Parts: sequence; structure tokens; C-alpha cells
Amino acid sequence: MPDKQTERKVISVNRKARHDYAILKTYEAGLVLQGTEVKSLRAGRVSLVDAFAQERDGELYLHGLHIPEYAHGTWTNHTPRRVRKLLLHRAEIVKILLKLRDVGITLVPLSMFFENGWAKVELGLAKGKSTYDKRQTLAERDANKEITRELGRRLKGRSERA
Repeated sequence: MPDKQTERKVISVNRKARHDYAILKTYEAGLVLQGTEVKSLRAGRVSLVDAFAQERDGELYLHGLHIPEYAHGTWTNHTPRRVRKLLLHRAEIVKILLKLRDVGITLVPLSMFFENGWAKVELGLAKGKSTYDKRQTLAERDANKEITRELGRRLKGRSERA
């Protein structure tokens, strides 16, 4: 019998979430999936762009996650945008729900991955960024790139730009 994976195999990353939100804290959660959803995930087909998590009856559910139908599936195929239950410990759910009560805080998926053969999602407690904050983040990133470039030039013995 083959050994299960012992490392993380990233399926998808939600870059838009890190751009639009300031991530306060991250959590790792399992998902309740159907068979063809897992096969589609193993093929690397998923979109996290419009997804968000919401509370219902004391449990957390992932809305808007798009897992396309499995190409070789039959009548047992899943619906691509169905609501999926998140698997977390009760204490974690309580902590998350307390934070979600604050104004402007939401729970967004940051990435999906396989860990030890199980499909998991990394969730982030997030606060929306304003346009100013987004521009400031981009400016900081550009400044850090320029500093790194200049440091590299000086280490190689090159002086300033000609």
C-alpha cells in the first residue's frame, strides 16, 4: 500500500484576498467533499476568488467556492458552486464566531491544499482594505524591491546606475 503524502501540495492560492483584505489571523480547516470534487481538486481545478465563509446554526460553511465538474464523472457529478461545510474544532469555531461579530471582519479562504491526503483550506480573518491602504501596500512592496536590487548591486561591486 503506498504511503500518504506527508507534505503540503498547494492546489490554489487566492491572491485577490491578500490584496483586498488585511489578514488578521489564519486558520486551517477541512472540508466536507463529494468524491468527484476530490478528483477535480487533484486535477488542480478550483477557484477561490468569490468564496467566503459564513456561520449557520453554529457551524461554518464555505460559499461561492467553485470546483468544476469532474471531466470523467457520470450522473454522480457534483454541483460546482454548492455550499460546503468546514471542519474545525468547536473551540476554534467559537473563537472565529466571536471575531466575526466585529464590524468589518470577514472570513475568506486564502489557499487550498492537500495535507496527508486530506483536502484542506486555509482561512483568514480579514478586514477590508481601503483604496489608500492598497496603494500604500503596493508602494511599500516596490520600495522593498528597489532596496533589494540596490543592495544586490552593491554586493556585486557595481556602483549606482549609469
